[in-house]
Amino acid sequence: MKSGFRVTILLLVFLVSTARADVLVLVHGYLSDGNDWVKSGVAQRLAQAGWSYAGQLQGVGGVIRLSGGHSGGDRRFFTVSLPDEAPLRVQAQWLAAYLSYIRPKNESERLILVGHSAGGLVARLTMVQHPELSVDTLVTIATPHLGTDRAELGLLAGNSPVGMLANMLGNQTLDRSRGLYTDLAPEQRGNLLFWLNRQEHPKARYVSIVRYGEGGLLGGDNTVPVWSQDMNRVAALRGRSEVVTLATGHGLVADDGKVLVKLVQ
Repeated sequence: MKSGFRVTILLLVFLVSTARADVLVLVHGYLSDGNDWVKSGVAQRLAQAGWSYAGQLQGVGGVIRLSGGHSGGDRRFFTVSLPDEAPLRVQAQWLAAYLSYIRPKNESERLILVGHSAGGLVARLTMVQHPELSVDTLVTIATPHLGTDRAELGLLAGNSPVGMLANMLGNQTLDRSRGLYTDLAPEQRGNLLFWLNRQEHPKARYVSIVRYGEGGLLGGDNTVPVWSQDMNRVAALRGRSEVVTLATGHGLVADDGKVLVKLVQ
């Protein structure tokens, strides 16, 4: 009887010690912030599935700070605060700094990046530039991997009387976003996306959450074309990405959280 009890205890200890510990980092997109994951309901879906919110990473005066959330738990998720109007390379520097901050404390844990829209490109660029971070999984949501015409429209608007009027009225978003719009324009020889899409990517699991629908009032993504959201169309990632489709618009929705829970369980 005692030997059987001893075996049971040893089995429980083994199961606990081998339980997978995961760290998930949510990367927001353009004109957004870390709170969008909460407002959309994604964070709540993760919490309901047993993920603990570990806080938001932000840079203040050159110092990385972690606010909100709590420590503990085998499965934890962070949000980040990025300069969302800055060029992709600048945002990737911030993300790399955040990941370098949390990685030493979680060396043995699986690191999962989830990026929405431009945030997916920031995450992928960070992985390419910093393979030493050993990202296990990248999930992108409605991300313009091959660019979007909307970025070109943003550049045109910024150079038009509309852009000048906006600056005069104190709204300088178009002006501040010029570098980012250039990065998000459809890939062509000489631009960032053309370069990024032909770089060697780390060995990892890649998942593309793709919006579909007719657009307009019938749903679908009016910001990023469906084909641009699929990482299998990236020259360096052909055949390497799983694809999950979701019939909704460009923004984050609670169902994204449901999909994430299934993907990372």
